[in-house]
Amino acid sequence: MELLVIDFLGKPLRLEGSMAGWQQLFWDNTLVSQIAAAPTDTDQFIHQFELSNNEQTIQCQLNGSLSWQPFLIQYHATANDQMIAQGERDVKDIERQHPQQPIKPEKKFSLIGLVSLGMKALKSAKLIKVVLASASLAAYSWLFSIQFALALLACLVFHEYGHIRAMKYFGMKTKGIYLIPFLGGLALSDEKINTRWQDVVISIMGPAFGLIMSLASMIAYWITGEMFFAGLAVFNALLNLFNLLPILPLDGGHVLKSISFSMNSKIGIIACALAAVAGVILSYRLGLTLFGFLLIMGSLEIIFEWRQRHQSHLLPLDRYGQIFSTVWYVSLVAAFIGIIAYFASLGDSLLSLPLQILGT
Repeated sequence: MELLVIDFLGKPLRLEGSMAGWQQLFWDNTLVSQIAAAPTDTDQFIHQFELSNNEQTIQCQLNGSLSWQPFLIQYHATANDQMIAQGERDVKDIERQHPQQPIKPEKKFSLIGLVSLGMKALKSAKLIKVVLASASLAAYSWLFSIQFALALLACLVFHEYGHIRAMKYFGMKTKGIYLIPFLGGLALSDEKINTRWQDVVISIMGPAFGLIMSLASMIAYWITGEMFFAGLAVFNALLNLFNLLPILPLDGGHVLKSISFSMNSKIGIIACALAAVAGVILSYRLGLTLFGFLLIMGSLEIIFEWRQRHQSHLLPLDRYGQIFSTVWYVSLVAAFIGIIAYFASLGDSLLSLPLQILGT
């Protein structure tokens, strides 16, 4: 990931690195120094390099300290022993940065490239949003009813709006919401995230907004007694609960992966695995067989990929972030299961259907 970019003798000096320990230093996009990954952790780093012109050779150095959890980098840059730049950066600076994108070489004509260009054009067209929304409404109306289709689209839009709000909170430019028939919704942004915390917040805000909608529908049912609101509350809860499953690319998969991959020690991944086992046992005891099975599959996927966590460009969560994200995630899951169980207890066969689905 990009750790630092400063102006150095009229050109950008960029430092990139990973939790594995390796670092690469670029001056004007030219590699001038690098540090290989090391088995022992050290906070200090020193990069020494030379810059030459027609008249002289300049001895340059970038040194400092780097802490990953919590993230803090302090640096000093000198040229011929004269201070050029110094300062520090924390996690807030990483969240706001826009890493330099490497220039991609031009490719010859290919069918894949043409399709990719077409998809980019579609993403940028406002008309495609209307077309996809209309297609989704028609598809769901054909399968169910116009009332159910409208309710489903409302759930999807409110869920995706949660993602959009989170993206805007981090200063990311968004392209809006796209409703895709039979696949759900999609919130798009041209910009990439820089930290695991951004991944957690953007991913979990969709289900968080979904919980708001379910609670509002449940209150509307208590006030009016209309079964429509009861059905909307329980169906929306089921939809968002499945989205919280720890399976990529679902939101729950992104959250659990960010938490797990931010743990540096084996104790961390063991704790995560034990928590998953506890979740599976609880799911089976509550009769949520399907939920427990999918929890096993998602947890295994994350455990198998855990060794590659140091190669990620995303800044990891600190201990507070790991605990807060876990509590937030578990609270949302518990809230949705509680809503589903509550409406199932009313004795209505349709309202009991989501709980029966989870028990299959």
